[in-house]
Amino acid sequence: MTALTTARPSGREAPLPPAARKARRRSARLGVVAWCAGIVFCLPVAWMVLTSLHSEPDAATNPPSLGAALTLDGYKRFFGADGGADPWPSLINSATASLCSTALVLALALPAAYALSIRPVRKWTDVMFFFLSTKMLPVVAGLLPIYLFAKNAGMLDNIWLLVILYTSMNLPIAVWMLQSFLADVPVSIIEAAQVDGARLPTILTRIVAPIAAPGIAATALICFIFSWNEMLFARVLTGVTAQTAPVFLTGFVTSQGLFLAQLCAASVVVSLPVLAAGFAAQDKLVQGLSLGAVK
Repeated sequence: MTALTTARPSGREAPLPPAARKARRRSARLGVVAWCAGIVFCLPVAWMVLTSLHSEPDAATNPPSLGAALTLDGYKRFFGADGGADPWPSLINSATASLCSTALVLALALPAAYALSIRPVRKWTDVMFFFLSTKMLPVVAGLLPIYLFAKNAGMLDNIWLLVILYTSMNLPIAVWMLQSFLADVPVSIIEAAQVDGARLPTILTRIVAPIAAPGIAATALICFIFSWNEMLFARVLTGVTAQTAPVFLTGFVTSQGLFLAQLCAASVVVSLPVLAAGFAAQDKLVQGLSLGAVK
């Protein structure tokens, strides 16, 4: 008996092997899960933005009114259109404390990470554990001693006190992160620069920093976010002059009630600098966090 053969129609792709089809289905399922997780994480932010565009009566309805008219009254009241408090001093204080502390953290953490990775000191693992152990102390446990110190030093309600505190709080995690990033810098390049007569500041700024730029950007962004969002020390140690944006937000929860639309509008405005910084450094951030994840 002669076996009958059927010609494969022209233009049709060959069927994938079972393993490839299974891998494609798995990738499709993972893609759906990733999209669902992204939507779930974005829903609170989208809800906050939508609430900020409603009037106070519409924002306070239960259940919420999705089809309510949109308005910018919440943003106008936040920026003092009806004679309210001016938010700009608080925003400037937050920017000053966050940017200055982040710059100081990088200036101190980069040489420390260089000494612990490229030129390791004796028992450097003990040093790294010490840096990490400083983050294990509850923040509220050190609040009273710091308050008494600031009071006796006359530094209460001083923005530079927050700069010092944020620098000391973020320095351990910055050294820990940068140490893992700088460990990938080729030692041969540094030795070649030393042979050419380059000193340590030149090596750090012109050789190490460009190579470890993704890690430095990721570290800087994380330190900036931590400083910008910190509220406990800012609430206790500041009053009016050095008040930061998170402390300013608490002023919308008063004995008269919760101004939900205005609070959401203020939250959106306060969140914009962090979102803008993350968007501007997203490529460096992804590279830096990916490098840190595979070590």
